[in-house]
Amino acid sequence: MSGLDTVLLAGWPGTIASWWQQAGRAGRRDAPALVVFVAADDPLDTYLVNHPDTIFGRTAEATVLDPANPYVLAPHLAAAAAELPLTEADAEVFGPTMAPLLDTLVARGVLRRRPRGWFWARDDRPGDHVSLRGAGQPVVRIVENRTGRVLGTVDAERAHRATHPGAVYVHQGKTYVVTELDLDDGSAHVTQGDPGWSTVARSTSQFRVVAPEREARWGPIRLCHGVIDVRTQVTSFLRMLPSGEVIGEHPLDLPEQRLTTRGVWWTVPPELLSEVVDEADGPGALHAAEHCAIAMLPLVAQSDRWDVGGVSTMLHPDTELPTVVVYDGYPGGAGFAERGFERGRRGCAARSPRSPTARAGRAARPASSHPSAGTATSRWTSRARAGCWSWCSGRPKTRPGVDLPSVGARDFLLLMRLLFLYRQQQQALSSRGARSEVA
Repeated sequence: MSGLDTVLLAGWPGTIASWWQQAGRAGRRDAPALVVFVAADDPLDTYLVNHPDTIFGRTAEATVLDPANPYVLAPHLAAAAAELPLTEADAEVFGPTMAPLLDTLVARGVLRRRPRGWFWARDDRPGDHVSLRGAGQPVVRIVENRTGRVLGTVDAERAHRATHPGAVYVHQGKTYVVTELDLDDGSAHVTQGDPGWSTVARSTSQFRVVAPEREARWGPIRLCHGVIDVRTQVTSFLRMLPSGEVIGEHPLDLPEQRLTTRGVWWTVPPELLSEVVDEADGPGALHAAEHCAIAMLPLVAQSDRWDVGGVSTMLHPDTELPTVVVYDGYPGGAGFAERGFERGRRGCAARSPRSPTARAGRAARPASSHPSAGTATSRWTSRARAGCWSWCSGRPKTRPGVDLPSVGARDFLLLMRLLFLYRQQQQALSSRGARSEVA
């Protein structure tokens, strides 16, 4: 590592902190170095290469963490007890949720209660149960059929998308095809070879509001944060040629995945939504707004593009309104959605068509709002861009009886119109595929 002279960054890594961490691998010991950043086919990447001050003129993003998350705190308590017995005085360090979690760990045989405190009760080490690459979730091993060699691992949640039977992915420059996914064994079996196409998984998602915790309003638009239950199922995958042509869709029989986490969601009155799109086009507009919000969250929280997910619906049974939710992709939440809620007003301004990020879309003629959303995308036509930005340069005409008391609500109208026009072009043109890659 200390002998590197050059670093080549293929695409924006997600955060300024990650960018500097990777760039800093060259030029150590005061030696000169060269760092080359090659933008990926993404509007944020294009904005950054056109506005380098965004990288060099800013400090690293704020790191977010929810220390009270039981999925985070419980392994830390176990590891601490293996070093020294825990006592009630340690609640000053671990917080008020320590006591009930200790009772749970004792009931599961992880810790043992003694007069002097709580002790580690197992023969193995607590570190054996903690992943340094994730949130401690199970992982799936990628096994080469011919040699039995383990190529790498992928977390169990992402395995449904990246290593389903028939999936094509690239590992260290080599292409493999998945022949079998054994979730019980925690392994995916692959054979090396390039079939000439890429694959994109398709899924269905729905969420249920478990416990709303906080709320804010922009006129008729309601923004909330709280606990949600997300259910996702990968149902099929597409085979796509390098040109973007879809040559087949194949069904998959994979189990439904359930995640209890925290999310930030907003609701829009139907009469307000009808100001920018027809009723039949509402689902597409909400879905485009969902993609945009997912892509924007890393600007206010140190999250990776794959750390969050989203769902949108025209009528949610819990809110009884058109609803968009963005949620943490980790059990119990990781703090990303909460950070997004806290910066909600600033985030709404950032997503308006006058913002630098929106201008990034103009400069980039973006190919997608967010790569992890799984929606095949294409470039805008010049006519569509001109029409879209011409519309956004003015103000929408409101119908009688529709009140827009705040700038945030008006900005939201502009956002919905912009994203809907963008999504229309996505659906009208041929899609571009992207290969899955497992680190």
